[in-house]
Amino acid sequence: MAVFFKGCPLACRWCHNPESRTYEPELIFHPARCILCDDCLDVCPNEAVSRHEDKIHIDRSQCKVSGNCALACPAEALELVGRKMTVEQVFAEIGRDRIFYEQSGGGVTFTGGEPLAQPRFLLALLSACRGSGLHTVVDTSGYASWTVLDEIRPFVDLFLYDLKLMDDVRHRQWTDMSNKMILSNLQRLAEAGQNLLVRIPIIPGINDDEENLRQTGIFLASLSHHPSVELLPYHNIATAKYAGLGLEYGLDEIQPPTKEKMQAHIACLKEYGLQVK
Repeated sequence: MAVFFKGCPLACRWCHNPESRTYEPELIFHPARCILCDDCLDVCPNEAVSRHEDKIHIDRSQCKVSGNCALACPAEALELVGRKMTVEQVFAEIGRDRIFYEQSGGGVTFTGGEPLAQPRFLLALLSACRGSGLHTVVDTSGYASWTVLDEIRPFVDLFLYDLKLMDDVRHRQWTDMSNKMILSNLQRLAEAGQNLLVRIPIIPGINDDEENLRQTGIFLASLSHHPSVELLPYHNIATAKYAGLGLEYGLDEIQPPTKEKMQAHIACLKEYGLQVK
């Protein structure tokens, strides 16, 4: 089971979960589902929803995300993304599928957003999972204090650790944040012997150049315990999400890398003695 946390300190331009960036609930509109029943117009307390001919329009400056329109929509064209839950509520959801975890050898992945941005809540859930013998995975950008990581790591069976760009200036350009803490935390987790899978999103024109790949290979090969590496080819599946949230997506012209390109990137990183797929 994947548990998605809302809120992330990074602003990666290619983010495929834009609905997880902010910490508060958001309204997303799926126009292909809309049946133009106008039920949403009648229940919005702020008159943020209107109809122009055969299209529903949401004035985001007026919307207070009451959720009334989503509840009234019979076609689920309007959806409220994100809800506040207690540790007990989330753990109850996790427990419903326990029989499947036991049969498949699976477990729970905490992802987002950035789960480390809600450290107390994450620690409580991880502790509950450990107490029940459930396998745990934390999918993270690594952007958090070492104190947070050091506290949760005894309860984590596997870290899925994102590594985007090695050059700090370029990292700031494309994510709005420095990578210094991210690289330092990865070094510390490797030194502690944590089970790590480093995942590198391959974004054409942004981080797929030979210089970045070789710097990445050198850095990963320098770690005290070599992590496995997984390359994730860029995709534009989330384009509709940005439109549904009223957000602009700035990478429309980027195309996914070819299989030949991906194989070349794998070969490059393997030169540093890394296991890559």
